[in-house]
Amino acid sequence: MKISLNRREFLTTTTTAGAGLALSLPTIARGGEAAAKPAILGGPKAHAGGFPNWPVYDQTEEKALLDTLHSGLWFRGSGKMVSRFEDAFEKLTGAKHCVATSCGTSALTTALGALDIGPGDEVLLPPYTFVATYNVVVLNYALPIFVDVDLESFQIDANKIEAAITKETRAILPVHIGGSPADLDIILAVANKHKLPVIEDACQAHLAEWRGRKVGTWGLAGCYSFQASKNLNSGEGGAVLTENDAFAENCASFHNQGRSRAAGSYNHDYSGTRSSNLRLSEFQGGLLLAQMTRVIEQTNRRTGNANYLTKLLKEIPGITPAKLYDGVTRSAYHLYMFRYDKSRFAGLDRGKFMEALGKEGVPCSGGYGVMNKEAYVSGLARNQHFLKIYGEKRMNQWLEQNQNCPQNGKLCSQAVWFTQNMLLGPREDMEHIAEAIRKIQKHAGELAKG
Repeated sequence: MKISLNRREFLTTTTTAGAGLALSLPTIARGGEAAAKPAILGGPKAHAGGFPNWPVYDQTEEKALLDTLHSGLWFRGSGKMVSRFEDAFEKLTGAKHCVATSCGTSALTTALGALDIGPGDEVLLPPYTFVATYNVVVLNYALPIFVDVDLESFQIDANKIEAAITKETRAILPVHIGGSPADLDIILAVANKHKLPVIEDACQAHLAEWRGRKVGTWGLAGCYSFQASKNLNSGEGGAVLTENDAFAENCASFHNQGRSRAAGSYNHDYSGTRSSNLRLSEFQGGLLLAQMTRVIEQTNRRTGNANYLTKLLKEIPGITPAKLYDGVTRSAYHLYMFRYDKSRFAGLDRGKFMEALGKEGVPCSGGYGVMNKEAYVSGLARNQHFLKIYGEKRMNQWLEQNQNCPQNGKLCSQAVWFTQNMLLGPREDMEHIAEAIRKIQKHAGELAKG
């Protein structure tokens, strides 16, 4: 399957810088910036110092790992690190229950497993997301039904969800893409009207808030990832949040081979009819506790820099930062996303624009490919197992239905991403990004001909 450079791969292209931020407009002379040639044409780089490394760690993480090592208690059935992390993450997010899992995909798998999603069921999700959101539905032999995106916000278009609901719909799976909340007011209203559970994919949205409350705590469940690129990171790891006592117990059982959390990991009293081993390890639990000592400060730093960068980029014709809905009180800014309009850059295509931006010392990515039209996804219509379950007619209908996401296609052709670590440096880094784009725009005609 052909997929554009994703956030994990792209993260490795950034390097080191300092710290500090402010929210005043830059004092750099705009005329001098515009006069400079882009680096791709032989001019000086707009940003020569690099960006902060990720992950950030020190002796806190070292001690956490060594403490677990020396304890000899390396898995959650015997150690205390994972349980301590679950308690700490509940406190941080305001959630009633947290079930830690081996990764974000495992968190989603656990939530769908606890709902007993399976063959014949349909799950609604956006096409603009990491492929894991799609994979967890397919692994349950349910049908993923794509709901087109809102071009301005990059999020699922909440106003199109209701039209996609059928008698087979079992869950709504919105994604807070890039760390910015989807429109939860509309999503929850539609879900409540149709008595459908909402499973929030908050894998990129650590500490993001909708109306002052953390995402992942609004629906029946919220799923988080702690993979290496994430704002809270243990290499791999995940968690399911929920306010529902019974659902929490179902998740705990499902992720632990059907065994009750209350009775301990080695009990042989099983519940449900299927489950797996999706547990987080004690080493990861300790690492997450260490990473949490700086996650609030890092989140505040990203927010300040992102707000400042948005002010700068809104001044540049053809650059449109992703819209935040009125209910958003905080974005996690796992990704800083904007749309690029080549008509305001003398027809310079996005690939050439991103190449020029990279030469300025500002690495960027075009983000996700058009997943609903990828061979990996469309090939499901010919999968032997799905044909047995649904039949050729239904799979052909499914294939045709999922091609109809025109806004997603447009978004995938316009999107440009910066990763979260690029927002952890000083305010000047944001000014350099804006300077680089202005230089490219000034010489776009020349670049377009090259």
